[in-house]
Amino acid sequence: MNLVSASDAVSVVSSGNRVFVHTAAAAPQKLVDALTDRASELSDIEIVHLHTEGNAPYADPEFADTFHTNALFVGGNVRTAVAEGRADYIPVFLSEVPALFRDEVLPLDVALLQVSPPDKHGYCSLGVSVDVSRAALEMAEHVCVQVNPQMPRTHGDGLIHVSQIDFAVEGDMPLPEAANATLSDVELAIGKHCAELVDDGATLQMGIGAIPDAVLKALSSHKDLGIHTEMFSEGVIDLVESGVVTGANKAIHPGKIVSSFAMGTRRLYDFMDDNPLVQMLDVAYVNDTAVIRRNPQVTAINSAVEVDLTGQVCADSIGTYQYSGVGGQMDFIRGASLSEGGKPIIALPSTTRKGISRIVPFLKEGAGVVTTRAHVHYIVTEYGAANLYGKNLRERAEALINIAHPDHREDLREAAFDRFNVLAAT
Repeated sequence: MNLVSASDAVSVVSSGNRVFVHTAAAAPQKLVDALTDRASELSDIEIVHLHTEGNAPYADPEFADTFHTNALFVGGNVRTAVAEGRADYIPVFLSEVPALFRDEVLPLDVALLQVSPPDKHGYCSLGVSVDVSRAALEMAEHVCVQVNPQMPRTHGDGLIHVSQIDFAVEGDMPLPEAANATLSDVELAIGKHCAELVDDGATLQMGIGAIPDAVLKALSSHKDLGIHTEMFSEGVIDLVESGVVTGANKAIHPGKIVSSFAMGTRRLYDFMDDNPLVQMLDVAYVNDTAVIRRNPQVTAINSAVEVDLTGQVCADSIGTYQYSGVGGQMDFIRGASLSEGGKPIIALPSTTRKGISRIVPFLKEGAGVVTTRAHVHYIVTEYGAANLYGKNLRERAEALINIAHPDHREDLREAAFDRFNVLAAT
């Protein structure tokens, strides 16, 4: 393996290049910092990535003349840059991002990755993030890696032979961690309602955060659950260790936890390390609806910013303010609905922290519809679950009002009456 300094590694980047940065906790900070240090020597550099943890100095105002970010998912480290016009956002299903690279819709010049040290056969691992990074590795003209002994070695699609690496730098540093949230009464109630919809033997998809944690916490009495998800966090570990998650009923990859990236604490990363139970696979496969639907009783639990009275789900923006991204929500909402006995679920608190209703007559102007009203089945708040499948617009409005916060139900009834001329205002 060609070990060099970080500055020498990023010398492969030339003006006009498109550069991919590894996802989430795998973002190679040493290479990112070294690339930014070359700002005065470069121009017209496009940075593409999903959500990344750590610093994203290329998105800072001082480097706006050199770097421009095209984010495939907007995380906190580039949110301001997108809002201020120094960066852009590409709406795309997570399952389709690898095709952007493989079909050269977005040809890649350089991929900056973080990997585990090579084994005795010369194979490193992409570790906690295989996702779209497998495709970036395959398609980039040049591959530069940060070799980190603290990166877990994972099974699946993430292996990369040293012969595929142009330059490597040593970078022994802790991976970013996402601590477990302290769950509120609202989140615990949402978790309980979601768990009541989960059947024994179901295959689960859920992400990271308070609501997924609350759902996992409420599943301790379930049996033979499976995991097939774009990402997972350490709440899954307790269910594995207690025997709740066995994957025994899965039709594909039985007995295995299938995912494409993970984010958590060191406990999660240690659990993943050389664990054949965990299969980290290309997200074009993991999030393919044709693959998802093959498992029985797929229960997909996703979040939202707001939901209107017809069931339209905004999950990536607050009005025109780009907050996150489309991600894999639609991949799994559709996959779950096509699965035999599947249940697609959107879960959210009934109000914001400021007490504003998140069930609304109309989405905010400029809000993005991530999941259409034709795809929605279950909406869950702390006040219960509304099943919208097969319901007309008037029936949907009534069901959603019943799980809205009581302080807002009268206003919602009046809005529904004005729109549908059926629900009497009270």
